[in-house]
Amino acid sequence: MEKRLWILPVKQHGQHPLKLQLYSTSNTGISPFQKEKYERDAKKYWDIFYKKHQDRFFKDRHYLDKEWGRYFSWFVFLQGAGRKVILEVGCGVGNTVYPLIATYPDAFVHACDFSPRAVNLVKAHKDFIETRVSAFVCDLTIDDLRQQILPSSVDIVTMIFMLSAVSPEKMPLVLQNIRSVLKPNGYVLFRDYATGDLAQERFTGKDQMISENFYVRGDGTRAFYFSNIFLASLFKENGFDVEELGLCCKQVENRSRELVMNRRWVQAVFSFPDGVKSGFNSEASINMDLSGQKNIASKFNENNLEDYSNCLEVNMSEGLAVEMFGMSQLDDNEIIEVQLRGLNFKLKVLSKENQHTCKSTGLMLWESAHLMAAVLKRNQNIVTGKKVLELGCGCGGICSMVAAQSAGLVVATDGDPKALELLNQNVTSNLRPPFLAKLITKRLEWGNRDHIEAIKEVNNGGFEVIIGTDVTYNPEAILPLFATAEELILSNKGSWEDCEPALILCHVLRRVDEPSIISAASQFGFRLVDKWPSKIVSNSSQCIISPWFSEDGSDYIPTTALNIMYFRVE
Repeated sequence: MEKRLWILPVKQHGQHPLKLQLYSTSNTGISPFQKEKYERDAKKYWDIFYKKHQDRFFKDRHYLDKEWGRYFSWFVFLQGAGRKVILEVGCGVGNTVYPLIATYPDAFVHACDFSPRAVNLVKAHKDFIETRVSAFVCDLTIDDLRQQILPSSVDIVTMIFMLSAVSPEKMPLVLQNIRSVLKPNGYVLFRDYATGDLAQERFTGKDQMISENFYVRGDGTRAFYFSNIFLASLFKENGFDVEELGLCCKQVENRSRELVMNRRWVQAVFSFPDGVKSGFNSEASINMDLSGQKNIASKFNENNLEDYSNCLEVNMSEGLAVEMFGMSQLDDNEIIEVQLRGLNFKLKVLSKENQHTCKSTGLMLWESAHLMAAVLKRNQNIVTGKKVLELGCGCGGICSMVAAQSAGLVVATDGDPKALELLNQNVTSNLRPPFLAKLITKRLEWGNRDHIEAIKEVNNGGFEVIIGTDVTYNPEAILPLFATAEELILSNKGSWEDCEPALILCHVLRRVDEPSIISAASQFGFRLVDKWPSKIVSNSSQCIISPWFSEDGSDYIPTTALNIMYFRVE
């Protein structure tokens, strides 16, 4: 099933085709029992994370001096010679700690994390020196920092992709704990996930929401996504002043995979005031960013503003994207089993642990594909002896593999090379001759002329049945979908004989509603003649889909939100 980048079929005014990344938007959330479990076992899940990845997952944060060097330098000027004390909360394996001590020789760093395994990895680092670094286990929502650090002794606190792992209701406890050891006029340097980030969009539709903007990953760790308003209010209510607060947006393009990834993070500086303000404190102004969300940004003179702009030019290389957004470089897969009325498939898909950060939703099996495969197995007459095309089949390809049991020819397509790579593995490991010879896999980006012509070379006469599962939920993808289907469906009416060609779509209606789908279909010569669960009542309608299901309701239906739409050519 393909939900990723589409190339529109028409280039306008010499522009490049538009590439988009698509996501589901349905999300019912996890149960109260699961919510309590993830809260109770938060430390355990992060400990397992570090057991698996050790120090290989995140990259060292060498951008710290570029982003916030003036704050470290300010303390040198303000307090003169002497050791500057930094506290890194949520230190992980030391990706902030060791760049800091390398850049600032006079700094002493307290580093804490609530994962004992992470703290042990900090201490095992080749550059660990007890006279420069004090690493200790601490749950900031429970443990008192003053048991490890003298009150009012820390110059700067760094919080980098840390607070997002804490339940929103417990975030004030973390800030109060930090205040207890921060010096008057001390700073908190903050960077974390922002609402609307790619990683948050990938959570939608997977029942992983704990509360608003708070999600659980496949490995049990959690992530909160901050809006500027929420973050500013959180710190102000706990005694901090806003020095800087900005929403940073960046498009990262992976040219090899033809992906455009929209990244958003919050970067901020907060101060703990006491009488005379720091020289970097200034009146905050409220502006509106393009999304309509309020964005609080400090006012600077022209020189400072230029410096500030420059420091936000973050190196968004793949390594930094891994660090910031959890995109694992490991291609971890798992085997899932699907049973369909005597057919057993063992499918290699992206592991659940990594699905929330995968670059393509085609690397997993979706419920619509499972339902449509079950329908095809129970009703082989839908495809028997026919030429079948599946659009956006993803890596599973179970609809195509079931269709190959009785169809004359099946072409399974997807636009993502990685999904196709797994698809080919799944096809060869699950199908045997003569069915294997009847299934061909091809790359197809909707509207891509070269891809369409390559499929026509395989089957020049057109397909009698075209199937798509969960390929209708992005508005910009709807027209390319039907334009491609029009190109590839059997159009010679003299060849129809007893059965007219059909386009069958199975999906959960999300961002694109049913009238919009029907309207787009009509522009390319497709007419809706039946749908499920409610059939169409009109003179031209036929009861086509309902007989596909048993009257006793014993069919496997993974979710009641699924719909099937049956189109014919006008």
